[in-house]
Amino acid sequence: MRLQQFLARAGIASRRKAEDLIRAGRVSINNQVAEIGAIVQTGDIVRLDGERVRLPQKKVVIALHKPKGYTTTHEDQHAEKRVYELVPKHPGLHSVGRLDKDTEGLLLLTNDGQLTQLLTHPSNQVPRLYRAWCKGGRVSKAACQQLTQGVELGDGLAKALAAQPVKDGIKLTMAEGRKREVRRMLGKVGHPVERLVRLAVGPIELGELEVGQWRYLTQEEIKLLYTNAGLPRLRKPAQAQRQKPAALSSRATPPGKRKDSSGRSASKSKTAQSPPANVRAQKSTVESSSERLSTRKRQSTTQRGPNRRPYSRAGRTDKT
Repeated sequence: MRLQQFLARAGIASRRKAEDLIRAGRVSINNQVAEIGAIVQTGDIVRLDGERVRLPQKKVVIALHKPKGYTTTHEDQHAEKRVYELVPKHPGLHSVGRLDKDTEGLLLLTNDGQLTQLLTHPSNQVPRLYRAWCKGGRVSKAACQQLTQGVELGDGLAKALAAQPVKDGIKLTMAEGRKREVRRMLGKVGHPVERLVRLAVGPIELGELEVGQWRYLTQEEIKLLYTNAGLPRLRKPAQAQRQKPAALSSRATPPGKRKDSSGRSASKSKTAQSPPANVRAQKSTVESSSERLSTRKRQSTTQRGPNRRPYSRAGRTDKT
């Protein structure tokens, strides 16, 4: 895998920030200063500032009910309280996206860099559900419609996947994770946020977790996250899906062989000489269609008569 991907999976930094570390000459492979695009192979020794970097041996995903006042970054040296103080220590543990200091609710932490990439990449459209309490109270339906149609922010157009008015505020479903995006959007439509809580990330819900509490996700829940995030990449071509039933129906007989009436196996070449009934029917349909087309063409030529001008597509004047 590429070096920046290796560093991201090890929980050192995001891919973009890992590239900055590589450009600064702080990363080496087998005691050689690495460059952007370098490949890490099995057995290679990667070091950052002289300290060896390893991929986590055991992958975990933690669901935390983040309290207000905690930061989600490793890099803020001036932060008074960090979410990592609330959960067990694991090599390479990092947050899946971020919640700003004043936002509460569900925060996923993992040492699985691939899962983080899938969940945070905008193209995968992983939904995130938020509940906001606003100064203006219940958000109007007109404002909800505006949020789903798009609100222009300083860093581009921002849209909600869904918006529902609720008591004292709104429920919003988002697919992006820009900095303070929900607060900026609601402020733009005239409903400044007083309190913001994230209720769900994909299929994982906050549930009954109390503020500051955490739990490990089960293997079934992690599989759900992978399915939810990677579904667009796992779709099979339509042709492969159509051929799947045929492949399943031939499990009992080895490929290239079939059994005749006496129970003995016939060779693949003999089977090829006698196509299946559905293929013969399809071929017969095509041949009969060709015969009908040839007959119509002959009839059309006969009806024109010897003195008629030949048919020309370019000179056609009829309208349909």
